[in-house]
Amino acid sequence: MIKKRIAIARQPSVMRTASKFALIVGPILVVINHGDTILAGEMTTSDWLKSALTMFVPYTVSTLSSISAYLSTAP
Repeated sequence: MIKKRIAIARQPSVMRTASKFALIVGPILVVINHGDTILAGEMTTSDWLKSALTMFVPYTVSTLSSISAYLSTAP
């Protein structure tokens, strides 16, 4: 079952949709979480790393949602 989930996650349509969500929702999350320190110019290396990792949250959620949708419609 894991191989099937990975195969779904690697489908170009799933990756494209997840990337779109990450590019829209990711920056919003970064601003919510780090906007004050970005504006103050006080971002540390750790903050930038956390911001980069934050971008993966919507990608992961979108991918998992797509996998669930595919599996629920499969015979």
